[in-house]
This record gives sequence, structure tokens and C-alpha cells, in this order.
Amino acid sequence: MNKNGLKWLWDNLKLPLIAIVLGFVIGAFFIIIAGSNPIVAYTALFKGSVGGLTKIGETLYKTTPLIFTGLSVAFAFRTGLFNIGAEGQYIVGSITAIAIGWYFQNLPGTILLPLILFFGALAGGIWASIAGFLKARFGVHEVITTIMLNYTALIGTNYIIRTVLNPQVLEGTTKMAFSVSIPEKARLSKLSEFIPQFGYSSAHTGIFIGIACALAIYYLLFKTTLGYEIRSVGFNPEAAEYGGISKKKNIVLAMFISGILAGLAGAVQVAGLIYKVNMSAAMSGYGFDGIAVALVGGNHPIGVLASALLFGVLSNGSRKMQLAGIPKEVIGIIQGVIIIFIAGKLVVQLIAKRKKTAVHKEAE
Repeated sequence: MNKNGLKWLWDNLKLPLIAIVLGFVIGAFFIIIAGSNPIVAYTALFKGSVGGLTKIGETLYKTTPLIFTGLSVAFAFRTGLFNIGAEGQYIVGSITAIAIGWYFQNLPGTILLPLILFFGALAGGIWASIAGFLKARFGVHEVITTIMLNYTALIGTNYIIRTVLNPQVLEGTTKMAFSVSIPEKARLSKLSEFIPQFGYSSAHTGIFIGIACALAIYYLLFKTTLGYEIRSVGFNPEAAEYGGISKKKNIVLAMFISGILAGLAGAVQVAGLIYKVNMSAAMSGYGFDGIAVALVGGNHPIGVLASALLFGVLSNGSRKMQLAGIPKEVIGIIQGVIIIFIAGKLVVQLIAKRKKTAVHKEAE
């Protein structure tokens, strides 16, 4: 790597690295205030998340959905859109995966599994496109519409679980608070099937789909004409329009692709481990966590991979910390400090951009 490449790498890594260090330092102060030892706490954290292949497997499982939702938010942000609706798109992708798995259960597993993933992703994309269309056609802010669509997805999914996809209706059993399950033949393989040392961990091959998506989004954004148009609209919509790039088309398209990633997160989660959707757990939080993952990852596909792994480590290791007598809220403090530090830079950049725009308008 040449000097320019190293400079670019450092410029993009220094803020997240400083934020992570500060997060752990400030977290240590709170651990001391709580009357515990930071060394004991952080030793437990890393032993619980990377202390052996079984623990690593659980960390990879926690990381997998965050890759998809982080990519979803990051991709939308590249077009200047703030997709708060990854949670709803995740939910829609999950219930669609259940529906496809159940109604086409007679198909061979080699066909059914790709169908589940494809239609789960497509459902998330269509759901996100609603917000994209309203933004492009009527100027309705995507933050408002995506938040509203989150709860629409949740309520609609709960209704479907209680009715058409409930075991009581389809199997004649006692009414349950969860949906029917997808067939075993349509489930993603556990990593322990290939590497026995992963043991009881929940890690599955969905992690490879997530990595492939990150690489595909990187290629799309930085190596294709479509990616150039999307980034141009996000950087300067007016200049992009002047250059012949359709702002409206790219807004809808960006939200569609963003939704595909979040919907795929739900489908992969269903096919990889949960196999059904529970009414009380439909709002998983992965979509909201994806916002933090995207911010810490600098809205870059490769950065999202690293950021998702960090959050997976923190999430999985927190249980070991609790067993060591450390309050689980410490993990929330660490995550919060990291996010605030990085978000602070974005706020400063936004203010500077608006001031620059105002100066140009006055000059005109």
C-alpha cells in the first residue's frame, strides 16, 4: 500500500479508534464507581466473546444481523437519506421468510432456502421503497415515514402471526404467540457442522452471506456508475441534477436497496436460528442497532463489517461481565460514548456545510 493509501486508511480509522478507546476508558470510570475492577470486567468481556471457538461462534451469531442492518443504514446514508426503518424492514423480511417457507414447504430445500432469502429481501426492499417514493414524490421526510412504517410492520406482523401463520389456524393446535416454523430442510447450516470445535454456538453460514453483501455493496458504491450516481446525489443533490442524474430515481432506488439488506437480515435470522417469529420479540432491535453500527463504521461497507464485529463482541461478552458482578449497563455506556463521539463530528460537519451553503446564497 502506497503513502496515499495509508493516509486514506488512517484518516478513516483514527476517529473510530479514538472513540472506541474513549468508550472503554470512560466505561472503566463507571466500573470503578460501581465498586468493581475494570481489569476484571474487561477480561470477562473478552473471555466471554472471543475466549474459545464456542464463544467466537456466539459472537459471530450476534454480529451477523448487525452486518445487514448496518449496511442498510450506511447505504441509505450515502444518498443523503437517514433510514430509521431498518427495524420495520427487518420485521417484514422475517414474516415474509416464514410465509414463503410454510406455503412452499413441499419444494426441495435447495430451492426453498434461496426463495426464502430472496423474497425476504424483496419484501424489505418494497417496504423501504414506500418511504423512498414519498420522499421523492412529495418531499415527505424519510425519518418520519420510516419510523411510522416500523410500527405498521410490527402491528401487521403480529396480526399475521395471530391469524394466517398461527399454528392454531394451520395445524389445529392451541393458539400460540408465535408463527409456524420454516421446514428443517430450508434452514442455514450451523458452522459447527463443518468445524465441530464451534460446539453449541449458534453461528451459522449467514455470516458468509453478510460478508458477501458487504463486498457487493462496496463494489456497487465505488466501482459502478450506479454507485457514483447514488453517492453524487448524497453529496450534492442539486449538482447531481444539473449533471443529468435523477435525484428522485436514486432516492427510491437507494431506499429499495437499503430495504433489501434489512429484509435479508430478517430472512437470514429466520433461516439461521429462530425459524419462527415470536410476537413479543418481533421488534428485535437489530434495525436500530444498525444505525450505530453504520455510524461507527463510517457508512463504509468494510467499516460496517468491523463495526458489527465490535458490537457483536460487546453484546456477547456482556453476559460474562454480568456473571463477574459487573452491571450490564456498562456496555451501554461504552456504546453510547463511541456513538456520541462519532456523531459529534457528523454534527459539526453538517453545521459547517449549512454555513457554507448560506454564505454562497448570500454571495449570489
